[in-house]
Amino acid sequence: MTAAARRACLVVQHVGPEGPAAVGTALEEAGVALALCRLHAGDALPAGLARYGGLVVMGGPMSAMSDAGFPTRRAELALLEAALAEALPVLGVCLGAQLLALAGGGTVRAGTAGPEIGWGTAVLSPDAADDPLFGDLPATLEVLHWHGDTFDLGPGGVLLASSDRYRSQAFRAGPAAWGLQFHLEVDRRAAAAMAEAFPDDAAVAPGGAGPIVSSAPEAVMGSGRPGETVLARFAALVATGRAGGGGALD
Repeated sequence: MTAAARRACLVVQHVGPEGPAAVGTALEEAGVALALCRLHAGDALPAGLARYGGLVVMGGPMSAMSDAGFPTRRAELALLEAALAEALPVLGVCLGAQLLALAGGGTVRAGTAGPEIGWGTAVLSPDAADDPLFGDLPATLEVLHWHGDTFDLGPGGVLLASSDRYRSQAFRAGPAAWGLQFHLEVDRRAAAAMAEAFPDDAAVAPGGAGPIVSSAPEAVMGSGRPGETVLARFAALVATGRAGGGGALD
């Protein structure tokens, strides 16, 4: 299959309020077509990845550890395992990161430090310095946390960021797959949608829902925030097979 034919990215969306947001914008700006699979709206999950140059798996309130209420869980794990085997560019966000950890041989478990929700920090590890997505970024990132479960990496997984509460916040699996437990993609509109859809969760955040929305940027792309850099680099990798800065893939 030609490179041009593969410049589409499959984006798996589990629930309406957790869409691709700035991930989609970055891909479109890089010339990548979005193949949005809205599972919450009844879209069928593709059986394979032959048509795609990348895979993005978004978040959701379901558990990565159980099929209960999550009928596509095993099929999504199979897609992630196939992407890892092919070294296809992958981005897993929140639930998507937990599924990627499982696909890479890791484990997911309930967080013993309680839910981590609201804007906070993630501290980059030394291994982030030459990572294709995180290289050359500030040592501390402002991110939106929204999770209760956490994960441990599988063999060969590279830890890229941690927080005070949970060690596993961002990682790379293989040469071209990244999991982000936190959200870099949310703009103010997306943050408001999440806060409205999950009010009990939002109430746990410091200050409640208000700061979740007010601290979000109006737009991520064009903001100059590190999230813009990470997403643009991922999009460039999907579009061209080459990193967009901060390191190079073998």
